[in-house]
Amino acid sequence: MYKILTFSFFDLIRSRWLFIYCGFYLVLATGLFLISSAPSKVIISLMNIVLLLVPLIATLFGVMYYYNSREFCELLLAQPVRRTHIFLGQYMGIAISLSLSLVAGLGIPFLFYGLIGSGEMGNYLTLVLAGVFLSFIFSGLAFLVALRFENRIKGFGVAILVWLFFSVIYDGILLITMSVFSDYPLEKFALAASVFNPVDLSRILILMKLDISALMGLTGAIFKNILGSGPGFWAAWVSLVLWMAIPLTGIRRVSLRKDF
Repeated sequence: MYKILTFSFFDLIRSRWLFIYCGFYLVLATGLFLISSAPSKVIISLMNIVLLLVPLIATLFGVMYYYNSREFCELLLAQPVRRTHIFLGQYMGIAISLSLSLVAGLGIPFLFYGLIGSGEMGNYLTLVLAGVFLSFIFSGLAFLVALRFENRIKGFGVAILVWLFFSVIYDGILLITMSVFSDYPLEKFALAASVFNPVDLSRILILMKLDISALMGLTGAIFKNILGSGPGFWAAWVSLVLWMAIPLTGIRRVSLRKDF
């Protein structure tokens, strides 16, 4: 699996699209630092873009890489190599390459503007780590969808629908539910609902670290009030780690059952 991971990683890291992906965050973060002298405002602006763009790019890359490397997978499956090693290695190669591009794009301006040792260092690292977790989660979900659907168009459609659900539709459903049943105590329901959305969890993590109550929203405020700042912060991290295990388990199960 390590050899497949290494091959996939170096195959992707040479892609011009990853350089564009990294360059976009580099230019964006640098521009925001030039415009605003307050790092907290820069982090909030980057958060809104990272939480939307990182899952989308990870989803597209995961689906495209699987379908483009299908013939290579068939060649490997003809060798005495475990199929779980093949697909988990490819998934890890995609997730790591995307994560490194994100870390480089956001990290270079962070180093250049001398935030190391400042009070904003922890906030900026939380933003970057949340983006890394989302890269692993959504590239894994996309790879899992591609494994389930042989048809490329159907696979792309389902993968985009997964991203759209977690990024847009989920919050809409939750908002409508809270509005309709506003006469009932829904605090615990909102807390549980936020755990089932990695994008919401990442947003709550960043805002709790920044300690900006006005921007937390309903789920973030409930998360903080019920669990507290410290326990709530670590509970959100643990939930993201569990979210990373979902695509890993799914890829393993589907690859063992799938008839290639």
